[in-house]
Amino acid sequence: MPYWLLPVAVAPFAGSFVGTLVTRATDGRSALWGRSCCDACGRTLGASDLVPVASWLAAGRRCRYCGAAVSGFYPAIEIGALLLAIWAASASIGLDLWISCGFAWCLLALAATDIREGLLPDALTLPLAAAGLALAAIATPDELTERGLGAVAGYAVLAATREIYRRLRRRDGLGLGDAKLLAAGGAWLGWEALPSVLLLACVVTLGWVLLAGWWRGNLALDRRIPFGPGLCLGIWLIWLYGPLS
Repeated sequence: MPYWLLPVAVAPFAGSFVGTLVTRATDGRSALWGRSCCDACGRTLGASDLVPVASWLAAGRRCRYCGAAVSGFYPAIEIGALLLAIWAASASIGLDLWISCGFAWCLLALAATDIREGLLPDALTLPLAAAGLALAAIATPDELTERGLGAVAGYAVLAATREIYRRLRRRDGLGLGDAKLLAAGGAWLGWEALPSVLLLACVVTLGWVLLAGWWRGNLALDRRIPFGPGLCLGIWLIWLYGPLS
Protein backbone atom coordinates (compact mmCIF):
# COMPACT_ATOMS: atom_id res chain seq x y z
CA MET A 1 0.00 0.00 0.00
CA PRO A 2 1.44 3.42 -0.89
CA TYR A 3 2.68 5.29 2.20
CA TRP A 4 0.41 8.24 1.47
CA LEU A 5 -2.84 6.33 0.94
CA LEU A 6 -3.97 6.00 4.57
CA PRO A 7 -3.48 9.64 5.65
CA VAL A 8 -5.15 10.81 2.44
CA ALA A 9 -8.09 8.45 3.05
CA VAL A 10 -8.39 9.66 6.64
CA ALA A 11 -8.19 13.34 5.63
CA PRO A 12 -11.88 13.98 4.76
CA PHE A 13 -12.97 12.49 8.09
CA ALA A 14 -10.38 14.62 9.87
CA GLY A 15 -11.82 17.57 7.96
CA SER A 16 -15.29 16.70 9.24
CA PHE A 17 -13.94 16.78 12.80
CA VAL A 18 -12.20 20.10 12.06
CA GLY A 19 -15.53 21.51 10.87
CA THR A 20 -17.14 20.42 14.14
CA LEU A 21 -14.24 21.89 16.09
CA VAL A 22 -14.61 25.23 14.32
CA THR A 23 -18.37 25.49 14.78
CA ARG A 24 -18.18 24.51 18.45
CA ALA A 25 -15.00 26.38 19.42
CA THR A 26 -16.81 29.66 20.03
CA ASP A 27 -20.05 28.48 21.67
CA GLY A 28 -18.63 26.50 24.58
CA ARG A 29 -19.62 23.07 23.25
CA SER A 30 -17.10 20.25 23.26
CA ALA A 31 -16.04 18.80 19.93
CA LEU A 32 -15.29 15.49 21.64
CA TRP A 33 -18.68 14.94 23.30
CA GLY A 34 -22.17 15.15 21.94
CA ARG A 35 -23.63 13.69 18.76
CA SER A 36 -23.74 15.65 15.52
CA CYS A 37 -27.17 17.06 14.76
CA CYS A 38 -28.97 19.28 12.27
CA ASP A 39 -28.63 22.94 13.20
CA ALA A 40 -32.19 23.63 12.03
CA CYS A 41 -34.27 20.79 13.51
CA GLY A 42 -31.88 19.34 16.07
CA ARG A 43 -32.26 15.78 14.72
CA THR A 44 -29.32 13.55 15.62
CA LEU A 45 -27.42 12.53 12.49
CA GLY A 46 -26.62 8.91 11.76
CA ALA A 47 -23.51 7.42 10.18
CA SER A 48 -25.02 7.63 6.70
CA ASP A 49 -25.46 11.40 7.17
CA LEU A 50 -21.82 11.94 8.07
CA VAL A 51 -19.91 10.55 5.09
CA PRO A 52 -17.66 13.45 4.06
CA VAL A 53 -18.92 15.37 1.01
CA ALA A 54 -20.93 12.39 -0.30
CA SER A 55 -23.74 12.66 2.30
CA TRP A 56 -24.09 16.38 1.62
CA LEU A 57 -24.36 15.80 -2.12
CA ALA A 58 -26.65 12.77 -1.82
CA ALA A 59 -29.12 14.73 0.33
CA GLY A 60 -29.21 17.55 -2.20
CA ARG A 61 -27.34 19.90 0.18
CA ARG A 62 -30.29 19.76 2.57
CA CYS A 63 -31.12 18.04 5.83
CA ARG A 64 -32.93 14.84 4.82
CA TYR A 65 -35.13 15.08 7.92
CA CYS A 66 -36.43 18.65 7.80
CA GLY A 67 -35.34 19.86 4.37
CA ALA A 68 -33.39 22.86 5.67
CA ALA A 69 -30.48 23.98 3.50
CA VAL A 70 -27.11 22.78 4.77
CA SER A 71 -24.15 25.12 4.40
CA GLY A 72 -21.27 24.14 2.15
CA PHE A 73 -18.90 24.90 5.02
CA TYR A 74 -18.45 21.28 6.05
CA PRO A 75 -17.70 19.84 2.59
CA ALA A 76 -15.36 22.77 1.92
CA ILE A 77 -13.41 21.99 5.10
CA GLU A 78 -13.38 18.27 4.27
CA ILE A 79 -12.00 18.95 0.80
CA GLY A 80 -9.49 21.40 2.28
CA ALA A 81 -8.25 18.74 4.72
CA LEU A 82 -7.89 16.30 1.83
CA LEU A 83 -5.88 18.75 -0.27
CA LEU A 84 -3.62 19.53 2.69
CA ALA A 85 -2.93 15.81 3.20
CA ILE A 86 -1.99 15.46 -0.47
CA TRP A 87 0.21 18.54 -0.16
CA ALA A 88 1.89 17.12 2.94
CA ALA A 89 2.48 13.80 1.15
CA SER A 90 4.39 15.65 -1.55
CA ALA A 91 6.99 16.79 1.00
CA SER A 92 7.12 14.13 3.75
CA ILE A 93 6.79 10.40 4.38
CA GLY A 94 6.26 7.97 7.26
CA LEU A 95 5.64 9.41 10.70
CA ASP A 96 6.62 12.87 9.45
CA LEU A 97 3.67 12.73 7.06
CA TRP A 98 1.22 12.03 9.89
CA ILE A 99 2.72 14.82 11.98
CA SER A 100 2.49 17.21 9.02
CA CYS A 101 -1.14 16.24 8.40
CA GLY A 102 -2.08 16.76 12.03
CA PHE A 103 -0.32 20.12 12.03
CA ALA A 104 -2.02 21.14 8.79
CA TRP A 105 -5.47 20.22 10.07
CA CYS A 106 -4.91 22.25 13.24
CA LEU A 107 -3.88 25.26 11.16
CA LEU A 108 -6.94 24.74 8.96
CA ALA A 109 -9.16 24.84 12.05
CA LEU A 110 -7.56 28.08 13.19
CA ALA A 111 -7.75 29.76 9.79
CA ALA A 112 -11.40 28.75 9.34
CA THR A 113 -12.34 29.95 12.83
CA ASP A 114 -10.70 33.34 12.23
CA ILE A 115 -12.48 33.73 8.91
CA ARG A 116 -15.89 32.75 10.34
CA GLU A 117 -15.72 34.33 13.78
CA GLY A 118 -12.90 36.87 13.64
CA LEU A 119 -11.00 35.28 16.51
CA LEU A 120 -8.40 32.63 17.35
CA PRO A 121 -9.56 30.77 20.47
CA ASP A 122 -7.10 29.85 23.23
CA ALA A 123 -8.63 26.35 23.09
CA LEU A 124 -6.92 25.94 19.70
CA THR A 125 -3.77 28.08 19.85
CA LEU A 126 -2.46 27.06 23.27
CA PRO A 127 -2.64 23.27 22.75
CA LEU A 128 -0.96 23.73 19.37
CA ALA A 129 1.93 25.62 21.00
CA ALA A 130 2.21 22.95 23.72
CA ALA A 131 2.23 20.20 21.08
CA GLY A 132 5.09 21.90 19.21
CA LEU A 133 7.21 22.07 22.35
CA ALA A 134 6.32 18.49 23.32
CA LEU A 135 7.28 17.25 19.85
CA ALA A 136 10.63 19.03 20.13
CA ALA A 137 11.25 17.55 23.59
CA ILE A 138 10.58 14.02 22.32
CA ALA A 139 11.96 14.04 18.77
CA THR A 140 14.62 16.79 18.69
CA PRO A 141 15.55 17.74 22.27
CA ASP A 142 18.55 19.72 21.03
CA GLU A 143 16.05 22.13 19.38
CA LEU A 144 13.89 22.60 22.47
CA THR A 145 15.58 25.84 23.53
CA GLU A 146 15.23 27.29 20.04
CA ARG A 147 11.57 26.27 19.92
CA GLY A 148 10.92 27.72 23.38
CA LEU A 149 12.54 30.99 22.34
CA GLY A 150 10.41 30.88 19.19
CA ALA A 151 7.24 30.62 21.25
CA VAL A 152 8.25 33.50 23.51
CA ALA A 153 9.47 35.69 20.63
CA GLY A 154 6.40 34.97 18.50
CA TYR A 155 4.06 36.11 21.23
CA ALA A 156 6.19 39.11 22.22
CA VAL A 157 6.56 40.49 18.69
CA LEU A 158 2.86 40.62 17.88
CA ALA A 159 1.77 41.56 21.41
CA ALA A 160 4.16 44.53 21.27
CA THR A 161 2.96 45.43 17.77
CA ARG A 162 -0.61 45.32 19.01
CA GLU A 163 0.16 47.64 21.92
CA ILE A 164 2.07 50.12 19.78
CA TYR A 165 -0.77 50.25 17.25
CA ARG A 166 -3.32 50.74 20.03
CA ARG A 167 -1.38 53.64 21.51
CA LEU A 168 -0.90 55.32 18.14
CA ARG A 169 -4.37 54.77 16.66
CA ARG A 170 -6.49 54.54 19.83
CA ARG A 171 -8.02 51.26 18.66
CA ASP A 172 -7.11 47.60 18.30
CA GLY A 173 -5.38 46.45 15.13
CA LEU A 174 -4.33 42.95 16.17
CA GLY A 175 -5.80 40.52 18.63
CA LEU A 176 -3.82 38.56 21.18
CA GLY A 177 -5.01 35.46 19.36
CA ASP A 178 -2.65 36.39 16.53
CA ALA A 179 0.22 36.67 19.02
CA LYS A 180 -0.63 33.26 20.48
CA LEU A 181 -0.82 31.74 17.00
CA LEU A 182 2.62 33.10 16.12
CA ALA A 183 3.85 31.73 19.45
CA ALA A 184 2.55 28.32 18.36
CA GLY A 185 4.36 28.78 15.05
CA GLY A 186 7.57 29.57 16.92
CA ALA A 187 7.09 26.45 19.05
CA TRP A 188 6.94 24.31 15.92
CA LEU A 189 9.50 26.13 13.78
CA GLY A 190 11.95 27.90 16.10
CA TRP A 191 12.65 31.60 16.46
CA GLU A 192 14.77 31.89 13.30
CA ALA A 193 11.75 31.05 11.14
CA LEU A 194 9.57 33.85 12.51
CA PRO A 195 10.70 36.64 10.12
CA SER A 196 9.86 34.41 7.14
CA VAL A 197 6.47 33.54 8.62
CA LEU A 198 5.63 37.20 9.21
CA LEU A 199 6.76 38.23 5.74
CA LEU A 200 4.64 35.57 4.07
CA ALA A 201 1.67 36.35 6.32
CA CYS A 202 1.83 40.05 5.48
CA VAL A 203 2.15 39.38 1.74
CA VAL A 204 -0.78 36.94 1.77
CA THR A 205 -3.00 39.24 3.84
CA LEU A 206 -2.18 42.30 1.73
CA GLY A 207 -2.85 40.29 -1.43
CA TRP A 208 -6.23 39.25 -0.02
CA VAL A 209 -7.09 42.86 0.88
CA LEU A 210 -6.26 44.03 -2.65
CA LEU A 211 -8.12 41.14 -4.30
CA ALA A 212 -11.20 41.67 -2.13
CA GLY A 213 -11.08 45.40 -2.82
CA TRP A 214 -10.86 44.77 -6.56
CA TRP A 215 -13.75 42.31 -6.39
CA ARG A 216 -15.98 44.74 -4.49
CA GLY A 217 -14.79 47.76 -6.43
CA ASN A 218 -13.90 49.43 -3.14
CA LEU A 219 -10.62 49.01 -1.27
CA ALA A 220 -12.24 49.83 2.11
CA LEU A 221 -9.04 50.16 4.12
CA ASP A 222 -10.99 50.40 7.37
CA ARG A 223 -12.55 46.96 6.84
CA ARG A 224 -11.52 44.32 9.39
CA ILE A 225 -9.36 41.63 7.78
CA PRO A 226 -8.36 38.49 9.73
CA PHE A 227 -4.59 38.04 9.97
CA GLY A 228 -4.81 34.44 11.22
CA PRO A 229 -5.23 32.76 7.80
CA GLY A 230 -2.10 34.51 6.51
CA LEU A 231 -0.18 33.43 9.59
CA CYS A 232 -1.41 29.86 9.19
CA LEU A 233 -0.34 29.72 5.55
CA GLY A 234 3.05 31.26 6.37
CA ILE A 235 3.64 28.75 9.19
CA TRP A 236 2.60 25.86 6.95
CA LEU A 237 4.87 26.87 4.07
CA ILE A 238 7.88 27.33 6.34
CA TRP A 239 7.14 23.99 8.05
CA LEU A 240 7.23 22.20 4.69
CA TYR A 241 9.98 24.08 2.87
CA GLY A 242 12.02 25.93 5.46
CA PRO A 243 12.68 29.67 6.03
CA LEU A 244 13.09 32.06 3.10
CA SER A 245 16.73 32.43 2.15
